[in-house]
Amino acid sequence: MITLESIEKVYESKSSRVVGVDNVSLSIEKGEIYGIVGYSGAGKSTLLRCINILERPTSGKVIVDGVDLLELSGKRLREARQSIGMIFQGFYLVSSKTVFENVAFALKAAGVDRAKREERVLELLSLVGLADKANQYPSQLSGGQKQRVSIARALANSPKVLLCDEATSALDPSTTKSILSLLKKINDELGITIVIITHEMEIVKEVCDRCAVMQDGKVVEEGPSYEIFANPKEDLTKEFIQTVLDFQLPAKLLENCSGTLVRLQFRGEQAGESVVSDMLQNHKVKGNILHGKVEYIREKPLGIFIMEVIGEQVEIQRAISYLQDRLKQVEVIKHVSK
Repeated sequence: MITLESIEKVYESKSSRVVGVDNVSLSIEKGEIYGIVGYSGAGKSTLLRCINILERPTSGKVIVDGVDLLELSGKRLREARQSIGMIFQGFYLVSSKTVFENVAFALKAAGVDRAKREERVLELLSLVGLADKANQYPSQLSGGQKQRVSIARALANSPKVLLCDEATSALDPSTTKSILSLLKKINDELGITIVIITHEMEIVKEVCDRCAVMQDGKVVEEGPSYEIFANPKEDLTKEFIQTVLDFQLPAKLLENCSGTLVRLQFRGEQAGESVVSDMLQNHKVKGNILHGKVEYIREKPLGIFIMEVIGEQVEIQRAISYLQDRLKQVEVIKHVSK
């Protein structure tokens, strides 16, 4: 659906040259939710704006639904953009217009006649849960309701792609969850390809099928979201993952440990298996779970636990070997001796 080939965006002035996006190539499949993650200044929003040519890349190709948008201009580009909706952190609603009028604006600009506009607007307001707010003004709405209006407006011309630029950053956690649920609903029911820009891995965990991590204008890691969480390669990615899967043990807890500390990862169906109890039954060791949790990445379980294994060193090694055979991802964190 979306193919970015060697995208570069350079800002030049008489005194400086700043590379916003540095040779980025990505392929986003039809019907998936794709996340682009990075800190401020990483280039993620600039890359997103290159997809609908709000920012024209210095070089490269932007292919959306088989069409290279950089080969279009004028009327043809405006028509192509109608298949790409966009929502922003700041909502950008017209304060002097009602909810109905804000959503209808995009349809009016596209030349849709009045009767069809009204039918479409009411359909969209129902979809986003605001059928009873049609005659209210933006000032009368909560932040979440304003974002729902902007989503309805972005969907007005039945786009194939929806771009979300930090769309939940201004919202509280509860409202963020409701907006993410709405985006999942839109993706499931309408089959729209969604690209989400964010600095929060929690959002990737909740809704994204795949994601890319950006730093200094480059993509440093990319892949299925589950694999990114389960096996991050880059230090930056690990830093982001830690905001969701934080496993720092308190120093006082470590002081009371007398065995070997191991980190266990349970992937998918393994999260429901009795691996630890089987190990304890079959080996002459004792075990204490010190910390652990099961997260769901796009509804697929990923369990991570830290365990103290106590016993003779040779028995501990046999127990760890058993765990490694069953789980594949077992890390010895520290051997504590008192």
